[in-house]
Amino acid sequence: MQLAARLDDIGKPAWITLMILGFIVFWPIGLGILAYLIWSGRMACWKHQYGGRWHHGWRNDERGPWRDGAAWQETAERWFGGHRRPRSSGNHAFDEYRMETLRRLEEEQREFMDFLERLRMAKDKAEFDEFLAERRRRPPAPPEAPEQPAPQA
Repeated sequence: MQLAARLDDIGKPAWITLMILGFIVFWPIGLGILAYLIWSGRMACWKHQYGGRWHHGWRNDERGPWRDGAAWQETAERWFGGHRRPRSSGNHAFDEYRMETLRRLEEEQREFMDFLERLRMAKDKAEFDEFLAERRRRPPAPPEAPEQPAPQA
């Protein structure tokens, strides 16, 4: 277990490297290392034992972004298109400038999307018109004559 203590000193990258090498050498070795890492909690920050500065630093900080779920809410709104007034910076003039800039950018985005839609429609119409013109230029196919049985000799 001295190897495990040394790898713990180096950190998660050492364990991940060892696991990858285990998979390269012989896949059951890599699988065993992965099972050991999950079982021992060495890769899970929720165990609070190995979370270190990444987990504990934000949790105890009053001004951390996760304190009231605001960061999660902002991310969800960005992904799902929700509109919410951003949090205040404390400077009223800057907040007004930011809101006006965001409004202007949203309007420009809307105009650009409309422009792209008009371009797509024009391209589709041009392709369809070309298809119809090509179809009109083709000579009509001669009617098929009924097949007559070949004369028998």
